[in-house]
Amino acid sequence: MSGEVTVTGFGVRTAFGTGADALRRGVFAGVPAFAPTTRFDTGPYRTPMAAAAPDGPDAVEHWALRHALAECGTQALDMAGLRPGTRAAVLLGVAGDHTSVTRYWRAAADTDTDADTDADTVTDTDTDEGADAGPTVVRAADAVPAQLAELLAVRLGLTGPRLTFTNACVASAAAIIHGCRLISSGRTDVAVCAGGYLVEEETFGKFDSGRALSRDGMVRPFSADRSGLLLGDGVAAVVLESAEHTRRRGGRPLASVVGWGAATDAHHIAQPHPEGAGLARAARQALRLAGDPDAAALDYVNAHGTGTKYNDGAETRGLRAAFPDRAESIPVSSTKSTTGHLLEAAGVVEFVITLLALTDGVLPPTAGFSAPDPECDLDYVPNRPRRADLRRALTVNAAFGGANTALVLERP
Repeated sequence: MSGEVTVTGFGVRTAFGTGADALRRGVFAGVPAFAPTTRFDTGPYRTPMAAAAPDGPDAVEHWALRHALAECGTQALDMAGLRPGTRAAVLLGVAGDHTSVTRYWRAAADTDTDADTDADTVTDTDTDEGADAGPTVVRAADAVPAQLAELLAVRLGLTGPRLTFTNACVASAAAIIHGCRLISSGRTDVAVCAGGYLVEEETFGKFDSGRALSRDGMVRPFSADRSGLLLGDGVAAVVLESAEHTRRRGGRPLASVVGWGAATDAHHIAQPHPEGAGLARAARQALRLAGDPDAAALDYVNAHGTGTKYNDGAETRGLRAAFPDRAESIPVSSTKSTTGHLLEAAGVVEFVITLLALTDGVLPPTAGFSAPDPECDLDYVPNRPRRADLRRALTVNAAFGGANTALVLERP
């Protein structure tokens, strides 16, 4: 690796609120954010529960995905001490802005179809400058994944290349890995890597139809009585820099990304490989790149941990395969037990959570854990946070189609 990768800033928003302290009050306290969502009519579905931010008078505008991405990106740049005009890659993991698409079609439906209007645009009161800036035009094209990266770069005033990843639940982790590769190879000095998902009816309905949603309002990863996942709001951005660039400008590194890996097992469109083969390969790649193939220096794993029957057992076996001599001594937890599944945003939000675990010296718990499962026999930090002297941590994610990612962070 020709260039060390540092993390110098982040911004994050979940159902708990904005910023690190909101995560500390929720994720690190083991307090789930699940509640009945009123964002859409949940009557037709098996459960009304999600980890969605409370609705209010400005909820639609406040939680439009492009706005949330810009807010988190601005927070990350401010923390890093970087300004508009910086040449930085903008790498995004999203499936599109479903919120804006839904609003577009509802507004279009309310428009007189006989009127002389552009079929691709609808006037709305949604703005990028706040409620007092007046009406603007909502364009359906602005909601597509590739355009969101362009919009984010423009909003942040960044002049580097832009790329969007859409590979489901590893999308934002893949964006971070690509950023690390660009920096380590000397192709860029700075990358802003972001991702977002906001709970909306289309995806909610799909997971409900697949009977993947927990019906009792709780997510219990790795527990014998786990019954499924719940969706959650999540948006985050992180600033990655070469260590030399950080030193040259007098920046402060929060952590280093010392290893990364990606692997596909292509076992099944929706189920993981039963032995966690792809996840094990991704983790081994990351550990080898970090110079620690046996995981001797690894102190914590932030697991994918969806709380579904198939994922948790396969992930446990995959972690055992990745570091067989140390699996039982390394604490593992799933923060989806509090945030819900953030889909495309899972990788970057859990990256931030893992970073906070390192800097705070606290293991976030697996909330809702109630009954050991013989298939899941590791230390899952059940229900309560745990103080620990952490230097290195691994965060892993998996996605439909057999995609897997792994990232190793190290505290300075």
